Amino acid sequence: MKKYISIGVTVLLMVLLAACGANPAPKSSGDTTQTPVQEQFPLTITDSTGTEVKIEKKPERIVSVMPGTTEIAYAVGAGDKVVGVSNYDNYPEDVKKKEKVGDLKVNIEKVVSLEPDVILADTGNGEAVDALRKTGLPVVVMEAKTFDEIYKSIEMIGKATGNDAKAAEVVGKMKTDVQDVQDKVKAVPQEKRPNVWIEVDPSLFTAGTGTFMHDLVTLAGGKNIAGDLDGWKQLSEEKVLQRNPDVIMNTYGYYDKEGAAKIKQRPKWQQIKAIKDGRVFAVDSDVVNRPGPRITEGLKEIAEKLHPELFQK
Repeated sequence: MKKYISIGVTVLLMVLLAACGANPAPKSSGDTTQTPVQEQFPLTITDSTGTEVKIEKKPERIVSVMPGTTEIAYAVGAGDKVVGVSNYDNYPEDVKKKEKVGDLKVNIEKVVSLEPDVILADTGNGEAVDALRKTGLPVVVMEAKTFDEIYKSIEMIGKATGNDAKAAEVVGKMKTDVQDVQDKVKAVPQEKRPNVWIEVDPSLFTAGTGTFMHDLVTLAGGKNIAGDLDGWKQLSEEKVLQRNPDVIMNTYGYYDKEGAAKIKQRPKWQQIKAIKDGRVFAVDSDVVNRPGPRITEGLKEIAEKLHPELFQK
């Protein structure tokens, strides 16, 4: 469940995934018939590592070694085929019944023993990806840094599991959710959009451009104070103070329930606008850290915190 932040910090490793796939050419718009699922296989998918992965038949047994890929598998309708998941998996509830195959250090022997037809992995699994591929089993690897890449990841897993139509439905719903938030915040002028400090780790790692965390803030009607940086970066305390955010949100509440309170107590931070105005929040780690279908729930949560007056019921 924790991946991107491990680029500099091991406390939080966020799950990331992406890529695009290949499939037989779709029917023309005038033909409402669909190719039967069994006729779509075998198929070859080019995953995010540029590897061509051949899947011989519609998977009946799936092992997912990252929580984000697991959530996507369930969302596209392949949850009943999942037989193994990572130790970090906690959503949906059904994953608690599945065999555990390790954390980022995947138990290769355990995976093989489950006889999967396809393995869903992520670039965050590192060397485990190579080890899994050496087994000869098909491994589809994803990575997502932006919202668009999250959509592509969902489409890829839909394709790999024979659930293209459901994947398209999920992506469509997510885009509608994003549009709903944008419609609410679009009238907020740029000069009134709050400056936001995204704290993904207490050692002051944050998200710059090219990350879905940056997308979350900007789509929610905020301005990321680290938006001039690329990727995941660590800022000095002095730089955060200089940028003087209007809002501070931390994304590590899953392991530090007092994270927001500790931020408010930092001696040098007492003159920051966010501290003085009481606008320091912890956001749901799972929905903002995992690049999957629930990311739009995270978007709404952040938008409600940035612009509560626009989301009053």
